[in-house]
Amino acid sequence: MYAITAENLTKYFFHQKGIFNRRMITAVNKVSLLVRKGEIFGLLGPNGAGKTTLIKMLTTLLPPSSGEMTVNGFNLDREEKIRESIGLIYPGERSFYQRLTAQQNLEFFAALHGMSFPSAKRKACELLEMVGLKDNADVRFEEYSSGMKQKLAIARSLLNDPDVIFMDEPTKGLDPLEAQKFRKFIKEFLVGEKKKTVFLATHQLDEANEVCDSIAIMCSGEIKLRGSLEDITASGRNTLYQVFLGVIA
Repeated sequence: MYAITAENLTKYFFHQKGIFNRRMITAVNKVSLLVRKGEIFGLLGPNGAGKTTLIKMLTTLLPPSSGEMTVNGFNLDREEKIRESIGLIYPGERSFYQRLTAQQNLEFFAALHGMSFPSAKRKACELLEMVGLKDNADVRFEEYSSGMKQKLAIARSLLNDPDVIFMDEPTKGLDPLEAQKFRKFIKEFLVGEKKKTVFLATHQLDEANEVCDSIAIMCSGEIKLRGSLEDITASGRNTLYQVFLGVIA
């Protein structure tokens, strides 16, 4: 059973330079992939490979120029259902209110999901405890460390109890110890205990090697290689680093 499917998914933009010079730029070119339910799927690629654009299409933030896709069994004709069943984690701090506490931030976003105030308050408390931020619930977001901010981002992504969580460079800006804790949380808690499906876009090969069940390597808007991590690395005969360099070279 697949959580995500994509067939020939394509996105192009037009770049206008001057009055008569209009150039088409293809950011994602005929991408096809399958993501099984309950797995951690890694999308690898250098900066500019098209990973973020692909995630934006799969999460309905950008309409594809062509191609087909489904998320949790819903196609593009049911965008609202897709949005209701997914969570999304981006790096950075722009999507939180700096002067609000963690509790207040989550209550606000819970309200956007249509929860009543009592339900929002209860859900915020539950999630803060779940991600280990209960003792810092009343601390303002601007005072949080990078690791704490990422944990809060996870809590927000779980407000609607999604089946699939998309993560775009989630450990960007974290120190090695915090990044390690974050990866453990994804693998053992989100997937191992909560049975979520995680779609992880990263250019950090050690991260993919540590947590992913299957991967796809993307370069210049195209999927160059995909499969299980074990198959791609040929049961230890090649490292993921060697495979990656061979694909993008």
